[in-house]
Amino acid sequence: MRAWLALALILPLGAWAQAGGAESDYGDVRRVDEAQVAVPEYPKSENYLPLQVSATTTFTFFVDAKSVSVGKDGVVRYTLIARSAEGVLNVSFEGIRCSARQFRVYALGRSDNTWSEARSSRWQPIPADARNAQRTVLHADYFCSKSRIIETTAEAVQALRSGPPKTVY
Repeated sequence: MRAWLALALILPLGAWAQAGGAESDYGDVRRVDEAQVAVPEYPKSENYLPLQVSATTTFTFFVDAKSVSVGKDGVVRYTLIARSAEGVLNVSFEGIRCSARQFRVYALGRSDNTWSEARSSRWQPIPADARNAQRTVLHADYFCSKSRIIETTAEAVQALRSGPPKTVY
């Protein structure tokens, strides 16, 4: 009888967790209604918008203007291009959730200009240190700054075209 009672109490909790009621490792509540995301067209160099990240990085970063979107779920999605000093490109389709200071990689670019779904696509915190500084810069300076949170695709593209906010001393 006790085993049956324990099972009766545990099963609904498991169903609740699978339905999206449980929190992940990073505190984001899994939502059944999270927008279904379709990858954009593979980026073309004529649509690259330069992204100033750091004078110390060995990579040059760009965001593909044609891929930028702001979803009804409040997530800013974009294609990020990182070019090494040797000219090698790393391409990823990502999202930033301003309210939670999180990012997610949806897909990775292949050398044949196609997409591969990211194996472990989940929301992760944007680190405050130099690791992956491009995401910190996109979050703090372009999409989710203290003075404005981007609400439309046009605003996101304009923020990237305008460059980082000017610092006043």
